[in-house]
Amino acid sequence: MKPVPSTQPTEKVRELLKRALKETEQSSAELAEAVQVPPKYIADLIAGRRKLPRPGRTDLYEGITSFLKLSRNELLTCADAERAQAKPKPVIGPGPKVRKELLALCEPATAKKLARDRTKKGIAFLADLSQRVLDAAQRSTRRKLTDHVSLRGVARQGGSTYVAMRFKVLEFLDLTADTMTTRDVAEFLRPMIDFWDVDIETGVLRVVLRPHQS
Repeated sequence: MKPVPSTQPTEKVRELLKRALKETEQSSAELAEAVQVPPKYIADLIAGRRKLPRPGRTDLYEGITSFLKLSRNELLTCADAERAQAKPKPVIGPGPKVRKELLALCEPATAKKLARDRTKKGIAFLADLSQRVLDAAQRSTRRKLTDHVSLRGVARQGGSTYVAMRFKVLEFLDLTADTMTTRDVAEFLRPMIDFWDVDIETGVLRVVLRPHQS
């Protein structure tokens, strides 16, 4: 088996995956099975319809690197380069329905103050808070990727497969406050977060997880 050549500076993730699959004589379906995601996920990466999430939000870098026998930081270098080239998007925060759901999880007195502040600064502050609350939930959820027994149990209880449940977790980890939906809040944040609160003057955030989530 030929070693995979080193990545070129301009190589895209999709180009790297195509080349590595060809060099290692593997199929995209085999790669999907190895990293335990639906075949369409890998197909979308190869087609450029989907971007790899940041390393802290997934375990796919290690799995893909190992299966395709890439050098240690080859895939990460390509993904970082793509993110650096992308135009930064303005942070707009979640939509009104999601904001309402998030405020329902907030300490009531603080939630009232945040809801009343309709100034530009207040809206930006709430958008930033929404992302930070989501970040806290994602950090807790990220640990579930390595708890295969628990994930399989949840999948069985919900009448799903392990791969489908794992993919749902990966999708949640790739969310931002801008893309979060009320369904995401219901399925992930509400069962996980007991309440959150923030010191409006200092911006210090406190997120209290439910006992079985901590």
